[in-house]
Amino acid sequence: MKKKIFLGLSMAVAVSLAACGGQKSADSGKQGSDAAKAEGAEASDNSVLNVEVGPPSETIDPALNNGREAAMLVNHAFEGLLRYDKDGSTISGQAESYEKSEDGLTYTFHIREGLKWSDGSDLTAKDFLYSWKRVADPATASPYAEELLGMVSGFKEAAAGDLDALGLEAPDDKTFVVHLSYPCSYFEQICAFAVMVPVQEATVEANGDAWTNSAETYVSNGPYFVSAYSQDEKFVLTKNPNYWDKENITFETINWHLVKDSNAAYTAYNQGELDFAKDFPKEELESVQKTADYHIDPLRGTYFMIFNCNKEPFNNPKVRAALSLALDREYIGNSIMQGIYTPATNFIGTGISDAKEGSSFEKVTEEKYGNAFDLKGYDTQLAKAKELLAEAGYPNGEGFPAFSYSTNDVDYHKPVAEYAQDVWNKELGLNCSINILEWATFTADRRSGNFDVARQGWVYDWDDPANILNLLGTTNGNNDGKYSNAEFDSIMEKAKSLSDRTAYYEAMHEAEQLALKDAAIAPIAFYNDTWVQKENLKNVWHLPNGFWYFMYGTKE
Repeated sequence: MKKKIFLGLSMAVAVSLAACGGQKSADSGKQGSDAAKAEGAEASDNSVLNVEVGPPSETIDPALNNGREAAMLVNHAFEGLLRYDKDGSTISGQAESYEKSEDGLTYTFHIREGLKWSDGSDLTAKDFLYSWKRVADPATASPYAEELLGMVSGFKEAAAGDLDALGLEAPDDKTFVVHLSYPCSYFEQICAFAVMVPVQEATVEANGDAWTNSAETYVSNGPYFVSAYSQDEKFVLTKNPNYWDKENITFETINWHLVKDSNAAYTAYNQGELDFAKDFPKEELESVQKTADYHIDPLRGTYFMIFNCNKEPFNNPKVRAALSLALDREYIGNSIMQGIYTPATNFIGTGISDAKEGSSFEKVTEEKYGNAFDLKGYDTQLAKAKELLAEAGYPNGEGFPAFSYSTNDVDYHKPVAEYAQDVWNKELGLNCSINILEWATFTADRRSGNFDVARQGWVYDWDDPANILNLLGTTNGNNDGKYSNAEFDSIMEKAKSLSDRTAYYEAMHEAEQLALKDAAIAPIAFYNDTWVQKENLKNVWHLPNGFWYFMYGTKE
C-alpha cells in the first residue's frame, strides 16, 4: 500500500519557503531593462529589497556548493521537488504531490503541469534525473553527494562512475521515481535541500563550469532569476515571470549585496542602502542590542576546529587532543563571543533530538556519558593537554614543527584565532601563526587540504545527529580534515540500516564518543544567528538551518 501525500497548492493555502530561484525569463529583453531600473532603485522603494547575507562565495553551482551564503541565493533562484514553509516543514515545490511506499523505499513524485525554466523552456522530470545524477557523478565532485544520495540504491556504483546504476527513474515528463536501499527518515528534507535543485542540462553541458559565471547562462527555475551579476559585488534577482507561484512572490527585485567586511555592511545598513544585514561588527554588539533592528535566533550548529589528519603531527590523536584541551571554551564563548554563542561541552549541541519524542541529544549525552569539556575545570584540562603533548613526543612543545591556523575574518573568527595562537604558543610552547583568508579562498584551501589547523563550522541541514557526524566519514566529501577511522565508519554504516529508533540513536552516541575520544575535531561553541533588519521589513523568516527567506516579505 502506498501513502499519497498532497502538498500545499500555493502560498494562498500555506505560506511556504520557496527554496529556489530562476534566471533568464522568456521575455529576456524586458527583464533586462527592469533589472537595470531595479539596480538604481532606492532601498525605500517597497518593490525592491536590498540584503547582505555574506561575502562572495567560492561557487554558486548548487551541486558544488556547501556554504550557506550561496545556498541562500540558490534557495531564491531555484526550487527543488519540495520546499520549506515558515515553520520548517516540507511542502510542495516543483512536485505537486508524491507517494511513499509502505516500506519507505520508493518515492514517486508528480511534477507540476506547465513548469518552465527562467528562459521560458519546459522543465520536466528528466531535468531532475539529470541533475541528481550530476550530483552523484564523481566527475562533478559534489561534496554533498554521499550525504544526500548515499541512501539511494546503486549509489556506490554511481560514485564509481556507473551513473545508470543509480536508483532514479523518469518514466515520463511528469513522474520522477527514487528507489532507496534503506528507509531514510529525513528524505523529504533532502528533496527540499539547495544541492538537489534541478539545473538545465543544455546550459550546463554547453558552458561547462562557466555556466555559473554570468546572468545569461545562470538559468534557474525558482521565484527569482539572476538578471545582473557582479561576482564580487552583488547579484540582482528579478521576479521570475515563469515561476509557477509567481502571484505570491512579493518583491520585484532583490539586490543581493556581497560584502566582505562587516563594518562596510553595517555602514551601508545605517546609511539606508540595505534593508537587511546578516553581518555587523561585533564590537558594536552592545549598542546594536539596544535597537529594535537587532534580532537573535537559534541556529542549529557547532563552531569547531579541524586538523589536517594527512599531515604530521596532526595525524596523532594525542596532538589533536592536546591542542583541543588547551582551549578554554567558557572564556571563548562568554568573553570572546560575548555570550552570543554557547560554550561547547561536546560535539553535538542544542536543537538536535534524541530517540524519545521531545528529547535532547545533548542532554542524553550529558546524562549518559558526561561532558568531554569541563567548563569549570579549565586548569585541569590544560594540565592534561601538556601531558598529552609530552606523551606524543613534544614535551613543552620541543621539536613540534611551526604550523598555522587558517580562518576567514568575519564575526569572531579572528579573535578566536588570536586567542588560540596565544594559548598554544605560551602554554604549550608551540609556534603557531595565523593565516587570514577571504571566504572563497579559505573554503577552497580547506577543501584541498592546504592548511594545518582550520576553523570549521556546521549548521545542521535537518534534525539528525548523523548530519554532522557524517562529516567525519572517510569518504564524505565535506570531510576537509580527512579524518579516517574504520571503527567510526563501521558504526555510521551500520546505523543506516537500523529501523529501531532507540538503537539508531545509541549508535549515534557511540560514534560521537569515539570522535571525541579520538579528538577528530575540536568543538568550540554552539551557534546562534544575529542580524539587523529595518522595522518596516515584515514576513521575512529565519529557520534553525541558518537560512533566511525573503521572497514573501513586504516593506510597510
